[in-house]
Amino acid sequence: SRMIWMGTGGAHPEAPHLYKINGLYYLLIAEGGTEYGHMVTIARSDAPYGPYEPCPHNPILTHRSRNSSIHATGHADLVQAHDGSWWAVFLGIRPVSYPYRHHLGRETFLAPVSWTADGWPIIGNGGSVESVMDAPQLTEVRWPSNSTREDFDDSTLGFDWVFLRNPDPLSWSLSESPGNLVLRGNKTSLDDSGTPAFVGRRLRHWSSNISALLNFEPQHEGEEAGLTVFMNDSYHYDLAVKRQEGRKVVVFRRTVGSLRAEITLECSEGPVILKVEAQSEWFHFKIQQDSSHVLELGSGETHLLSTEVAGGFTGVVIAMYAVCETGQGSPASFDWFEYEPLNG
Repeated sequence: SRMIWMGTGGAHPEAPHLYKINGLYYLLIAEGGTEYGHMVTIARSDAPYGPYEPCPHNPILTHRSRNSSIHATGHADLVQAHDGSWWAVFLGIRPVSYPYRHHLGRETFLAPVSWTADGWPIIGNGGSVESVMDAPQLTEVRWPSNSTREDFDDSTLGFDWVFLRNPDPLSWSLSESPGNLVLRGNKTSLDDSGTPAFVGRRLRHWSSNISALLNFEPQHEGEEAGLTVFMNDSYHYDLAVKRQEGRKVVVFRRTVGSLRAEITLECSEGPVILKVEAQSEWFHFKIQQDSSHVLELGSGETHLLSTEVAGGFTGVVIAMYAVCETGQGSPASFDWFEYEPLNG
């Protein structure tokens, strides 16, 4: 290894990308840390090992100290399209309110790149971007639209679905009850750094309606299955069906660091629809059983599951989960899962 450039003095210079463009070597890096001082800087040289000349316009992208809906812009990559136009893909966050807090994690952005007369790239409008920008018109590519409802009719899960760490293959199945996702809980709870029965997808919109139809008749004390809004094992909100003191109940739980609050409600036999209404600053948790009215059990602030409070960079996951304190649990069958974006 050989040190070729230390950056411009920002904290944590990292994520180098090296390009050869028009006979010159361009070294693109991120500086400032993956926080609100994040930025993209660049240098160039006649040879891969330098010496490197920093761009006089550095940083070529940053939103530090800006009044913007997008912050922490960095970790960029340059690409030239087939029509000759240049673009940058990069990471950023969208805080909800002031003081800045974000719970959707780092998102991927795309912006046009222009070149100065002396051969330096500049991202966006002089190093900043907007949520909507004028850009060259590329050939339209139609991606298949995602359905808002997953009925679990296929033999495999789609690419939207994620597990927590390395899943126990016995904890979930699409074949045990065709047309259902079946979870069998184990001793690992959502509070543990292990591998619970957990299948989820990332929250991608400030406002959305999420719901799932759960068939679950817990037989053992402490058995539990439901939906979780999960940031990490110390910060999550759970809406679940549970066996408690010999009764089937619905529980709404908020885990925020060392603090925990729980609400329980008697639940009759049969399927339960679990609902999460996600808004920019609140999550609302509701249930519906049979043809009864929708009943709200409680709510939780989004900022308590934000990076600024809970840590981490990847954002909240909405997941179906199951837990059994005694080991292998009763089957929790999810007939469908619905994710309906409303905006943003």
